[in-house]
Formats: sequence, C-alpha cells, structure tokens
Amino acid sequence: MNLLGRALLRNRGRVTCGSLLSGVHQGCEALVPILIGIIVDRAVATQDVTMLILWVGVLGALFLVLTVAYRTGARQLMRAIADEAHRLRLEVAAKVLDPRTDVRTGDVLTLSATDADTTSYLLDYLPRLFGALVATAVSAIGLFLISVPLGLVVLIGTPVVLAGLQRAAPRITRRVTTRQEVAGRAASLATDLVTGLRPLRGIGAQDAAADRYREVSRESLAATLRAAKTLGWFQAASDTVSTLVACGIAILAGWFALTGRITAGELVTVIGLAAFLGEPFATLSVAPGWFASSRASAERIRALLDQVPAEPPTGESPISPVRGECVGVVAEPDAGALVALFDDGSPDVLVAPHLPELFTGTIRDNLIDASGSELPAVLRASAADDVVAAHPDGLDHAIADRGAALSGGQRQRLALARALLACPPLLVLHEPTTAVDAVTERAIARGIRALRHGPGSTLGTLLVTTSPALLAITDRVVVLRDGEVVATGTHASLAATDENYRTVVLR
Repeated sequence: MNLLGRALLRNRGRVTCGSLLSGVHQGCEALVPILIGIIVDRAVATQDVTMLILWVGVLGALFLVLTVAYRTGARQLMRAIADEAHRLRLEVAAKVLDPRTDVRTGDVLTLSATDADTTSYLLDYLPRLFGALVATAVSAIGLFLISVPLGLVVLIGTPVVLAGLQRAAPRITRRVTTRQEVAGRAASLATDLVTGLRPLRGIGAQDAAADRYREVSRESLAATLRAAKTLGWFQAASDTVSTLVACGIAILAGWFALTGRITAGELVTVIGLAAFLGEPFATLSVAPGWFASSRASAERIRALLDQVPAEPPTGESPISPVRGECVGVVAEPDAGALVALFDDGSPDVLVAPHLPELFTGTIRDNLIDASGSELPAVLRASAADDVVAAHPDGLDHAIADRGAALSGGQRQRLALARALLACPPLLVLHEPTTAVDAVTERAIARGIRALRHGPGSTLGTLLVTTSPALLAITDRVVVLRDGEVVATGTHASLAATDENYRTVVLR
C-alpha cells in the first residue's frame, strides 16, 4: 500500500488547486523586483509622473493577486492536510482496536499523531515545491532578459544543488524512522510501568523497572539526537548553498553595473531577485528532507495497516467447560483468542474481559444488581469493599465515563465484583488482577475461591492467567501452547516439575 500516492490521489482536487495558486503566488512574488526595476528605469530615471502612477498601480494589482492566491491556496491545502490526517487516524484506530493486531501502546500515540500528521504534510510539500520551481523559473527568465550569464547561474546552479542535496534523503529517512520506533518503544514501556506500578511495588520490582525505562529512554534520546544532527547538517548545508548562489548573482550583477552592461533599474531588479531567490532556493534544498520524513512516517503506518491479524482458533475449546471446579489456564502465546471461544452468548457462561469497562453513573449502577444479600460478600471477595469505603457516598459515589477518575486497580475490582454478583454457572476471568498489588491479589484469589467454590458448590470458574496467586487456588491447571494442551496438574506440582511452567508463571 503506497500511502503517499493514495493521499495524493484522494486529495488531488485540492492539491492541484493549491499547487496552481501557490505557483501564481510565487510567480507574482518573483515579478515584484522586476516591476520595481522597470519603475526605476521608466519612471524615476525619466521623472515621468504618469508612468510612475501607472506602474505603481500595476504593482498594487500584483500584490492583490499574490495575496488572494496565497490565502485561497493555503486554505485548500490546510483542509486537505486535516482531512487526510483524520482519515489516517481512523485507519490506525480501526487497526489497533482489532484485538488480533500486535502493536505497542506507545506506537499507537506516535502513529496516530506524529506519523499521521507528517504523512499528510506531503500535501503541503508538493505545492510548496511547485511554487518554488515557478518562482525560480520566473526569476531565471527575468535574469536572462537582463543578462544571459545571470540566467545561466540560476538554471545550471539549481539542478546541481538539488542533485547534491538529494543524496542525503535516504540517510534522513533511516534516522527519522529509527527515532520514531525507539520513541514508540519508550512510550509503550512508560505506559506499561504506570499501569502496573502497584503490582511492581508489591513485588519490589520498581527499581528494576525504572532502570529498564532509563535504558530505553537513553536509546530514544540518542536516536533523537542523531536524527536532529542529520537534519541540522542538512539544513546548514542547504542554507549555505542557497546563500552562496544568491550572493554570487548579486556580486556578478554589481560587476555588470560597474562596467555599464546593465542599467540602474536592472541592477535593482537583479539585487531584488537575488534576495528573493533565497526563499525558493531554501525550499528546493530542504524538500528532500521533507519528503524523507513523510516517507518514513508513511512506512511506519503502512507496516501497521498491512499487518494480517492472526485468525482466532475455531471449533471446540481445548478446555471443556467444567462445573463445580476452579480451573486455571496458562495459554501461550495468545490467551485472548482462547477467551474469545467461550464468549459465544450462552446464558450459562459469563466472560469477564481483561480490560474492565465501567460506564457513567454510580458504583451501584455499575454493579447492575446491588441490592441483594450477596452484595457484602461479593464486595469482600473482590476487594471492592475498600473502593466503596474510600468514598463518602459509598455505593452512590459518581463514576465518570469508563471510570476515568478511578485507578486501574479500582476499576478491575469493581468489574470483578459485577462479574461475581452475576453468579453465572461458568465464569471465565481473564487476568482480573493485573492492576492490583500483591497483597490485594492474594486476598482476591482467596475471595473468589471462598465465594464460588465452597462446600456443595456446582459453579465453575476458569481463570486464564499467569498469576501465581490465582493459580494457587485452582483445583488444577492446564497449560496450552499454540492451542494444544502440553501439561496439566496442580499449580504446586507443575511449579515443582515443569521448567517451562516456572519460566512463564514464576518469572
């Protein structure tokens, strides 16, 4: 998928209009010093007031045209950029929302923000490049009419400069791509650490996690500095070359004026064009860097959009639904696909997803049925009684959309309480305690066991997890690898005899 070509194709109307208007604007800008030179020669030097008024009127009309062209063209291009960036964000969002897509959390931010914007900026870069070429061409023609050598300096010098600077484009692309990838990895790690801060503190791993983030952060800084250094050298080289070309034209024009080969008005025109050419020369020289950045961002988005999500397993689950038993499942590498098999709409099965969903309302509203006699026991089993007690309004405490004002652990406990309160014949829990500390996790494990698997209970619970605290309260544990059962037994027996199990669960 060529994202840059597709962006141009679906915005071709606005880009074409913006390019033409950019060309008109830049062409008119180049005509300004030419008209000023004509005014000097035909009105000022001859002291002809009528000619002065006429040419000043022409100059005013020229400024009106270039102003209208610039404002109209810029409006068209900004709309095209905004629309294209929005489309790319929607595509990225649709892809990452597919649970089968493998993408780091930090990459979601850089792809949907920085990369989407940088890719869409191509719709502005091309009109700018076209405008710079028009300005250079008009200036070259003006200089040719005054002096052939001056025109040749522009016509020959511009392609040579562009060809030399273009050689740096691949290096810029590589370094910008590396910078974005490492930045995404650092953002992902930071998100994971913030989300799991309480569990990390519970097991005393916060220092190791901080060291790991520090290492990735330094890699990101080094990649950013390398990319900035490359872009800085490129910018310095392009500015230097542009300035030297403009200075060469001005010096040559001064020599021609001293030797009587051009008039005073023509000298004014040449000096004005030399000063003006700095802008289109700068645009032409930095354009390779612009396109390299857009290409790097487009490649990152394309890599995500071209991912083929792994198809979930079909047919019967390798774990038969059980009643009256608490079963732990350690699934590698994709536990989510296993959980999806049980979510078939059966009234006897309730699947509680890994990411809890809360809605606007009160705690009582989110528990669905918070009036029965089972509520205190359910709140204790899920450790949600602490969440209720932490607020003066208790069960009537207001919750924002998706539980935005609650911590990750509080959201998980309320979602678990809701699932336990439903009391389904078979309850499937997918990593229900990843955001709580180790002490709370052990309390929740004991609470689930006591609530659902007391004497005479016929309820079944399936714990899809790698948590030792949860697996320890199960009757048996089944280990799956690529959908196949590779080991079964109690948590204690597997931890004692199975090296792979210890690696996954007791790491």
